[in-house]
Amino acid sequence: MCSVRRVRDASLGTQLFVFQMVIVLLAVGGTGSVWADHTRDQLDSAYEQRALAIAQSVAGLPQVREAFKLTRPETVLQPLAMSVQQETGADYVVIADTDQKRFAHPNAALIGKRLSTDGTSVLRTGRSWVGTETGTIGTTVRGKTAIRDEYGTIIGLVSVGVLETTVISQVSRALPPLIWTALAVLLAGLALAALITARVRRQTFGLEPREIAALLEQREGVLHGVKEGVLALDLAGRVTLVNDAARELLGHVGEDLTQMPVSERMRDVLSGADPGEDRVVLHGDRVLVLNRTPVSVRGHHRGWVVTLRDRTELVRLARELDDTSSATEALRAQAHEFANRMHTVVGLLELGEHEAAIGFITRTTSGAIATGLRERIQDPTLAALLLAKSAEAAERGARLVLSEDSSVPGGLLGDPQDAVLVVGNLVANAIDALDGAEGTIEVSVQADEDGLRVRVGDSGPGIAPDLVEEVFREGFTTKAAHSGPRGLGLALTRQACLRRGGWVRVGNSGGAVFTALLPRGRS
Repeated sequence: MCSVRRVRDASLGTQLFVFQMVIVLLAVGGTGSVWADHTRDQLDSAYEQRALAIAQSVAGLPQVREAFKLTRPETVLQPLAMSVQQETGADYVVIADTDQKRFAHPNAALIGKRLSTDGTSVLRTGRSWVGTETGTIGTTVRGKTAIRDEYGTIIGLVSVGVLETTVISQVSRALPPLIWTALAVLLAGLALAALITARVRRQTFGLEPREIAALLEQREGVLHGVKEGVLALDLAGRVTLVNDAARELLGHVGEDLTQMPVSERMRDVLSGADPGEDRVVLHGDRVLVLNRTPVSVRGHHRGWVVTLRDRTELVRLARELDDTSSATEALRAQAHEFANRMHTVVGLLELGEHEAAIGFITRTTSGAIATGLRERIQDPTLAALLLAKSAEAAERGARLVLSEDSSVPGGLLGDPQDAVLVVGNLVANAIDALDGAEGTIEVSVQADEDGLRVRVGDSGPGIAPDLVEEVFREGFTTKAAHSGPRGLGLALTRQACLRRGGWVRVGNSGGAVFTALLPRGRS
């Protein structure tokens, strides 16, 4: 019991070694036992047939039949039986009459006495018999056959036997090769068990089953507890591991990359066709940041691990902060400019230049985007955005003009979030296109029952024909140096329009001209 407990508490390698050796011992022992039994059965059968053949030969001798006619048959049969026994190597040759009285026996004192084993079946039926019986000289493998006279009448029987000890000695002589073979198999099994144990230890890094189970539980806890998505891929692109966060971000995750319902852009990042760190990808309504890291085990490349971070809320807040900062800077600049203008007006009035003061005031208030803005853009959120963008453009040396056909009646936009996103991104893109140079940005926004139509043109260099579609891909930017994720504005604009069943396009007419249709959504 203590030994069993010691094995149970032993290391994994020790348990494997012990179990394998037990299996080898059982296999070798079982095979040896089967071989010994089979060999014994074969030898018994061989000696039975040999004894029967000797008995049949003796029963067929003419002198045996003639001896049965004598007054004392034993005088002829005893010497004959002893001669046959000596010549054939049998342990006994017994001849008896139909009354089972012996006429020949290895022990001459038993001549004339009845057989110790019953021969009635042979004498009555005349059929030969083989088997194992115990007689006066011990347990023997024997064969019995009937003796017939010249007329075919049964006149006696011959019994020839070989002691079992003789058969056992034959089996014993065959055992050494079996023993050496078994030892060789045991040694081979020992070596193989040691190799298998060493290999298992290498593959499990020497960890015990309970340690492996603990690591598995910890891994599952970590994978499903982290907020970032984790996706593991093998060399063939098959998904080998995915945690709950990744499933929530990606939705359905197939067995490999080809079965994932993701955009070509995300598939390129996941497969490594678009390498790099912090790759920004749009997936549905989410903005994801992906990092793809190779996995190596013992110096061999095994696959990749892709982490997914949801930056949707961060991007939205950053955009709102940027808009707020732009509005704040615009208000600060306007306040400063307004103070300067007020000082000029006060000075002109103090000098009595009333006409000059009136002309100055008229010139400074005419032509601004604020003139008539509230009448044409009745949605306060969109109007505030255009006013802030106008100020931002002015700060960067550009001029933002609202076209005469612009009209956004109140209540038609519903939730203005997508409208602000589309108009704000297109105007911001136009301001960036001028890159601080003097120029004009013309904005046209029209809203009706069908939705919002937006047209933004700039006097910049325009868009190269081969980049007309590329500019809407997430991550695309023409800026040589930038900080933070770029190339999302136009991608988010297209995503918002397509989500509602609209579109966004770009062309060139004295500069880039973006047009978009944002169908009306539910308020």
